[in-house]
Amino acid sequence: MTKSPHQILQEYWRFDSFKPLQEEIINAVLDGNDTFALLPTGGGKSICFQVPTLVKEGICIVISPLIALMQDQVQNLQEKGIKAIALPSGIKYPELDTLLDNCIYGNYKFLYLSPERLQQELVQERLKRMNINLIAVDEAHCISQWGNDFRPSYKKVKILRDLHPTIPIIALTASATTKVIDDVISELDLFQPNVLRQSFFRPNLGYMVIESVDKVYKIKQILEKYPGTSIVYVRNRKSAVELSDFLNQSGYSSAFYHGGVNSHEKTKRFKQWLNEEVRIMVATNAFGMGIDKPNVRTVIHYNIPESIESYFQEAGRAGRDGKKSFAFLLKNQNDKQRLNNQFIKVLPDADAVKLIYRKLCNYFQVSYGEGEQTVYQFDFNTFCTTYAINMLLAYNALLFMDRCGVIKFTQRFTQKSSIQILSTGNQLLSFLEKNQKYEMVIKAILRTYGGIFDEEVNINIPMIASKVNTSEKEVIVILSKLHELELLQFNHTLSDAEIIFLVPREDERTINRVKHHLTAQNNSKIEKVKAILRFTENNTQCKSKQLLSYFGEANSNDCGICSFCIGKKENQTKHNQNKIQEDIIRLLQEKKLSSRDLISKLEYPEKSILEVLREMNAHQIIKINPDNNYQLV
Repeated sequence: MTKSPHQILQEYWRFDSFKPLQEEIINAVLDGNDTFALLPTGGGKSICFQVPTLVKEGICIVISPLIALMQDQVQNLQEKGIKAIALPSGIKYPELDTLLDNCIYGNYKFLYLSPERLQQELVQERLKRMNINLIAVDEAHCISQWGNDFRPSYKKVKILRDLHPTIPIIALTASATTKVIDDVISELDLFQPNVLRQSFFRPNLGYMVIESVDKVYKIKQILEKYPGTSIVYVRNRKSAVELSDFLNQSGYSSAFYHGGVNSHEKTKRFKQWLNEEVRIMVATNAFGMGIDKPNVRTVIHYNIPESIESYFQEAGRAGRDGKKSFAFLLKNQNDKQRLNNQFIKVLPDADAVKLIYRKLCNYFQVSYGEGEQTVYQFDFNTFCTTYAINMLLAYNALLFMDRCGVIKFTQRFTQKSSIQILSTGNQLLSFLEKNQKYEMVIKAILRTYGGIFDEEVNINIPMIASKVNTSEKEVIVILSKLHELELLQFNHTLSDAEIIFLVPREDERTINRVKHHLTAQNNSKIEKVKAILRFTENNTQCKSKQLLSYFGEANSNDCGICSFCIGKKENQTKHNQNKIQEDIIRLLQEKKLSSRDLISKLEYPEKSILEVLREMNAHQIIKINPDNNYQLV
């Protein structure tokens, strides 16, 4: 018997009811309609395609541009006992062949693909043979050149419509303007889609744009005024470390998080923050995936982000429990120039992209016509230093090539260690007898790894260190010394990124095929920077109203809790207080009056009149005479 969406939700997610709009989206999908779902950050987009897939027979094909997001969702599904698999770039052909067969015959419910992987002929042929019940396009704004993270490879997702023309498609995103929505519907060839959109209005979230000369001091003020968990977003890794250290020294519990932190530390720090062992996470935008902590009270942007989309998504991580929360954006007179230097001046043109692509190929010694699907650990700083390239320019060029499917540029910290013993077994044992301080480490390696005399073997230094009860640093020192003595070959490399070449090297021809996207992307980036600057500078309208208007929501009401609305209330209150004081002085000029007399004669709330009387008395504008009446001083 087929289970209902509510039964599926209860069985796998342990929820008794759906979030707003989820049920309507799920029913639209189950009715076989193409659907466009717009839910704000935290609105539960993934459930909108996962539940209907589990209701029906067959497999759901999920297209996602983010490897980390794919892996995170697959892991979550597997933990629930649901068969799911991801096929990101970098998988070798024989393994890919086997995994695709598993999807056809193994009763899998979800297959996650990158848009680049979808272009492979082998993948397309196997997709034809799969019993697909739904096609889900996550982060659908990426398909539009007007979207925040435009990826040209997403434009080819429509191949799924050609392969399975009768299967419904659901497109999902957390942020899209009207222009982007129309573009996505056209690009995906959605047929009379149900566009189901939850209002992005967050009545409990105050958007606070604050002018501050000393931003660090302002952050301390905010943290003092608003207790509870916080995220502070900064522009770069150095700022994350320095600000976190400062907050710790100032008595606040803080940790930092950026792309250069290794995966073990990332997991550890995230759990500490999640469990409230650490109050504040100071992070770059690398801190984003899977953050569903409900009681974040403040999100603070130390710098103006590059777009309204980025700000809105990151700010939206506050107050998911429905309680009053605040998203602060700090600005000063230097921000406009800094934003221009960081995002506009370093936009690469076609010649810059060609140069950096050629240098990248040379850096990894990729020959002309070769390199497809080869994987390299990448130290970004070393690369830029080697070729004297502007880091921001290089970074933007790499991001462009990533979006266009030329390379896969993944930012993550990794370390790789390998050894091969160059001496004979007898020579090594003889050396260890005379130098026993090396003995435990080498014997631990010999017991753990085979073939180490014949070829280079990757080793796990943390594991070796734990086996011999010493530090990783000491293991590295010992192996480095033996390398100097030429008893073994020891390679120990650190990287902060990974590069996968997705197409063969053809230098200019490789970039010429995608360069027409560059101008549109650069123009879009410039317009987005202008839009976020307009938002920060517009002090004539409710901040929530401005954001909603940007995303096409007209006729929204003032939120009452943003920086504009609070300022308006304060100005109104000040105006009222001044007017009350003027009217009190006018009446007291005529004769002495009691507070009861004044309240009866004035058309203001009693509480406001009494408050102004106290202030006037404290400042000796009026005084109370022996008859308990007020008179002017």
